[in-house]
Amino acid sequence: MPMSPAFQARLQPHLPRIVREFGTPFHLYDEQGIIDTCQRMKTAFGRLPGYLNYFAVKALPNPRVLKLIHEQGFGFDCSSVPELNLAREAGARWHEIMFTSNNTSPEEFACAMAGDGCYINLDDVSLIRKVPEPFPSFVSFRYNPGKARTGNSIIGKPHEAKYGITTAQLIPAYREAIARGASGFGLHAMLCSNERRVAYMVETVKMLLDVCAMLEEKLDIQCAFINMGGGFGIPYRPGDRHLNLELMARRICSLMQVFSTKYGFTPRLVSECGRFVTGPSGVLVSQVTNQKLIWERHVQIDAGMPALMRHAMYGAYHHIDVLTQDGEMREGNRVRVNVVGSICENCDRLATHRLLPADVQEGDLIVTHDTGAHGIAMGFNYNGRTRPQELMLRANGSIELIRRAETEKDLRATLSFAPRAVLLD
Repeated sequence: MPMSPAFQARLQPHLPRIVREFGTPFHLYDEQGIIDTCQRMKTAFGRLPGYLNYFAVKALPNPRVLKLIHEQGFGFDCSSVPELNLAREAGARWHEIMFTSNNTSPEEFACAMAGDGCYINLDDVSLIRKVPEPFPSFVSFRYNPGKARTGNSIIGKPHEAKYGITTAQLIPAYREAIARGASGFGLHAMLCSNERRVAYMVETVKMLLDVCAMLEEKLDIQCAFINMGGGFGIPYRPGDRHLNLELMARRICSLMQVFSTKYGFTPRLVSECGRFVTGPSGVLVSQVTNQKLIWERHVQIDAGMPALMRHAMYGAYHHIDVLTQDGEMREGNRVRVNVVGSICENCDRLATHRLLPADVQEGDLIVTHDTGAHGIAMGFNYNGRTRPQELMLRANGSIELIRRAETEKDLRATLSFAPRAVLLD
């Protein structure tokens, strides 16, 4: 969906100046938009004591953005040691970090437990014995309900996924954790991606509460929290409906109240949204470098898969505006084009068969919307191409460089090392 009117009003009048100052391509993030979304989530779930969103670091692992999000009172969902380090550098304390990795090594667990530690969220029963001593006093498990729930094209079908423990493994997993010394517990499920159906999210919370009731009955465990995962969706396409966050929060609050009345305790609700927080507050700005008319019309730009590979990976849609170098929106007749980069792969494109203005010119600005999550984070260096710079549009109207563009020297850094050779018998 086109960026919000407020974001557009903050950005578009100044875009030509930003391009002159910094050049293209670049990802740009809207500080005020991120703040507003954080406050909206906190307000929506304000009736639930202890609610906390653990921002998914994988969505946008930029230290400046993470610091901003932590300032809004959010924690971090981490899936690797580098993400843990970023969260800690942003100021997060142990209770503000959820470490949910998979295929995790004992060394990674040791890093997660170092210092103040963090919440350890185990993805598999085999990982219980790989957690080093002293075993954490608090653990949670990631639950995969299998065919009991559906998925989508992004996250896949739960019963085919590599994540989580099965229904039959729940009781043995918690029993083994108790045997190792755990006395506090949580429950987690991540069953959707870019989901905009309120009912699906509410059903996920109900499922988690049902499991909590079962654990209390069979093991006398009262889960301290349930983590409904992330996956809150955003409307990428014009005409897509928004997720009704406030309605979803009200229905979840009602579920929690019913559970509390029946069982005499209420687990805290937490989430781990990334895309919902930063996705709509980011754009990728590039320039038209060439146009190629063969069997189809190709608008070639100075960006591509290294900056945004969601379309190449699974056909994701990102809305595109074409602006003149003076920042005026190009309107008028539209023609079907492909917006492509410079990688030697035919899937190197930001859009396929997209209706864009027929009078697009070299030097025009291509503004690709909703790139504030899984944009720069999924970049890569095939063909020796480098990832672009990142900018922050500050709430005070200034522009801040928050990551410089990569250079060839960066790509060659791992080729500088002490010689080593081993003679094999």
